[in-house]
Amino acid sequence: MTDQTIDMPHVDTDERSMKKSLLRGWRRKCPNCGAGPMLKSYLKVNDTCTVCGQELFHHRADDGPAYLTILVVGHLLAPGLHIAFVVWRPEPLTLFTIFSVGCVGLSLYLLPRMKGAMIGFQWAKRMGGFGSTS
Repeated sequence: MTDQTIDMPHVDTDERSMKKSLLRGWRRKCPNCGAGPMLKSYLKVNDTCTVCGQELFHHRADDGPAYLTILVVGHLLAPGLHIAFVVWRPEPLTLFTIFSVGCVGLSLYLLPRMKGAMIGFQWAKRMGGFGSTS
């Protein structure tokens, strides 16, 4: 019997910090270096990082950031709406105006940050094409 060497592809096993990549994503920066911008417009992701060259087009955020944004906004504003109605009993139009503006504003603030954090999570877990093989 002869010894045969099986040529396996190299897999990068360096540990990627989940906390760092989530925070970098939240700041809408590259999860690898933390310096380059991840987004080139409100929600459009750069293909590569302009600083370190990390490929970012592998992301599969899809509808995840929208679902997370709805979850957070709903859990923050629903109790606030109930408390405001029970304690102060404002006019319905006033209540609607305040909470609709708050809902839209908070959603617009959170959506790109949730997308960045989700891409950072995918990068840290080597999901999709983020696991380097060479």
